[in-house]
Amino acid sequence: MGSMNAPIDPADMPTGIRMTLSARVGRILAPNPSPFTYTGTQTYVVGQSDVAVIDPGPDEPAHVAAVVAALEGRPVRAILCTHTHRDHSPAAAPLSQIVGAPIVGCAPLAMEDDGPRADAAFDASYRPDRILSDGDRVAGEGWTLEAVATPGHTSNHLCFALLEEKALFTGDHVMGWSTSVISPPDGDMTDYMRSMQRLLDRDDAVYYPAHGDPVENPQRLVRGMMGHRKQREGQILRFLERNGVSPIPAMVAEMYKGVDSRLHGAAGRSVLAHLIDLDQRGIAAPLDDGRWRLC
Repeated sequence: MGSMNAPIDPADMPTGIRMTLSARVGRILAPNPSPFTYTGTQTYVVGQSDVAVIDPGPDEPAHVAAVVAALEGRPVRAILCTHTHRDHSPAAAPLSQIVGAPIVGCAPLAMEDDGPRADAAFDASYRPDRILSDGDRVAGEGWTLEAVATPGHTSNHLCFALLEEKALFTGDHVMGWSTSVISPPDGDMTDYMRSMQRLLDRDDAVYYPAHGDPVENPQRLVRGMMGHRKQREGQILRFLERNGVSPIPAMVAEMYKGVDSRLHGAAGRSVLAHLIDLDQRGIAAPLDDGRWRLC
């Protein structure tokens, strides 16, 4: 979420239809538009004679059927998940049962469902057959996908690089319509900025995000998003300088004027992530009542 939203009506976007993006990449849009998912989650099919599926999406029968139809009978070597939010990974299990492919990708969160890192958005049912670490690869005929660890949006987030096309499937780490929500305790702003710097140091030619259009000249977008986070940090510091000890809702009300009020809760989570980062750097500190102050 953020200030980069494009004025597209989700009703105008075709769901359940495979759209060809390159010689090796196709996209199927899930029917789950919302203020947080934009036009919906995009599932990618990678390959020609055999394929991989990236981010199978929500466990919506019509979407699973659309993905199966897009496969056109081709063997599936792997079903990959960038992270375990409920709009990304729940369809992995039913799709795996239908096509007989292993579920691979990010690790499950190391927690109980009701543990301290739990979040209503997480998919507690996710059960991978193989966990990928940074640099691990999955390959088929004419395609190779390499895992790129990008914690920040979630602690278990991975991107996947399609080596033959210098393309990167970015999940929710970099989206084509907005900045990502960083929601502590699992979301971590320090990790997110490090992961963004890591992408900036790469030479990918195009990003395929889970939400929004493909991103050409992606390093420019990454620089802009990093600058946007620095601007938010500056807003927080200036707010605390002017107002002294303050609660997060007061910061959100001023900093996110003009943003859909349905997103203010998520905005508050990202403000908290910034404040935790500032606390770790000795710049700001929390009080016992939930308010924050400058050090």
